[in-house]
Amino acid sequence: MTPVVESEIRPAPETPATGVRAAGPAVAAWIRRHRTWTLIGIVFALGVALTIIAQFSPRGDDAPLSTRNAAPDGARAVSEILGIQGVDVRQTDNFAATLSALESASEDSSFEDSDDGRGATLLLYDRNGYLDREQLQELQQATDRLVVVTPRLSALTAVSSEIRPAGVVPEGVATLDPGCELEDPAVAGSVTAESAYLYQADGPCYEPSDGLGGLYASSDDGRLVVLGSTEILSNGRLDEHGNAALALRTLGVSDRLVWYLPGIADVTIADAPKTLDELAPPWVAFLGPWLALVAVLAMVWRGRRLGPLVFEPLPVVVKAVETAEGRARLYHDAHAVDRAAENLRAGTLVRLARILRLGPDAESAAIVDAAARHLGRTTEQTAGVLEARPRTESELVRWAQQLDTIEKEVSTR
Repeated sequence: MTPVVESEIRPAPETPATGVRAAGPAVAAWIRRHRTWTLIGIVFALGVALTIIAQFSPRGDDAPLSTRNAAPDGARAVSEILGIQGVDVRQTDNFAATLSALESASEDSSFEDSDDGRGATLLLYDRNGYLDREQLQELQQATDRLVVVTPRLSALTAVSSEIRPAGVVPEGVATLDPGCELEDPAVAGSVTAESAYLYQADGPCYEPSDGLGGLYASSDDGRLVVLGSTEILSNGRLDEHGNAALALRTLGVSDRLVWYLPGIADVTIADAPKTLDELAPPWVAFLGPWLALVAVLAMVWRGRRLGPLVFEPLPVVVKAVETAEGRARLYHDAHAVDRAAENLRAGTLVRLARILRLGPDAESAAIVDAAARHLGRTTEQTAGVLEARPRTESELVRWAQQLDTIEKEVSTR
C-alpha cells in the first residue's frame, strides 16, 4: 500500500459558481441574525423613496375652481384641454405673482405676431372679496383681456361701469340658451344655469327672461367678460351641454392665460379690520382706567368679609329638627306646596302604620281603613283628611294641623 503524503493533498480550486452558492447561505444567515435592523432599513428606504416621489410629483389642492384641483369643483380639466390646444395656463395665488406673470406675458407677446393682437388673458375668481378697488383696477390695466367669475358688487363697480348685478337665476331653471348676438355664446349653445348669478349689460347672454339680465356679459370692446357661474368651468359640469365650448372659447382667445385665485395674503393693510383701540372713542383712554379703579374700590367696599377659618370636628351631628326646619324653609322659598304636602302625607302614613302595627309594606288605602276603624269613623271621612290636596300655603298649614290631630287621636285611643 502506497503511503499518502499530507503535503501532496491540496484542495481543489474554487470555481465561480461554487463561490456564489457559498455566498447565498452566508447572506441569508446574516439577514436572519440582523433581521430587526434589516426591517428598519427597508422601512427607512421606503419612507425616503416616498418622500422624494411626493416632493417631485405635481401637487394638487382642494380650492374651488383651481387648476390643480381634480375634484368636481376644481378646474383642472379645462386647464388641461387649454394646454393641449396650445394655451399656456399659469395659476397664481398672490397679487405680486399675478402682475409679474402678466408683465412677462406682455413682454413675450411684443416679440411675437398674434392674429388678434392680444397678449394675455387674466381669469379672476375672488370668491371671498380679498382684493380692493385699487388692486382690481391695476390688474385690469395690466392685462389685455379680463374674465371675472361671479364678481361681487364692489369688484364689479371697480372694473366696469357698464355691467351691473341683476340677481340670480330663478329656482328650477337648469339650462339657458344664449339669446344674444355675441359669437362665443352663440356657438357654444345652451349652458348650465344652476346656482348662477345674473348681470345686466348691453345685450347680455343667457337671460332667463327679458330684462332680467344674463349669466354672461361683455363690455363693448370685449376686454372684459363677466361669467356668472362657476359650474361652467368645473370638472363635474364641463362635459354638460355647451359648458366646455363656452369655457374654451372665452379663455382660449390668447396664447397665455393667467389663472388668479386671490388669497388672504392679498388683503392690504388698509383693508384690515380695525382694532378695539381704533374703534374706541378718545375719552376711553382717560375714563377707562378711572372706571376700573372705581369698580375695584366698590368691590372692596361691598365685598364679603371672610373671617378666620373655624375648625370643627367631623363628623358633625346635625339635629333632626334643624334638618326639618331647613327643608321647610327651602319649600317655603320655592313655594313648593305640592312637594311639602307629599312629604307630610308620607310621614303621617308611616307613623300611623307603625302605631296601628300594619307593617312597613302597608299601602295607603289599608292605613286609611285601619285608622278609620280605630277612630270609629267612616273611611271617606278619614280619607278626606289624609288624601287632601292643599293648593296654597294657608291651606297647607291648616291641613298639617288636621294631620297632627288625627295622629294624636290614633295614638291616644
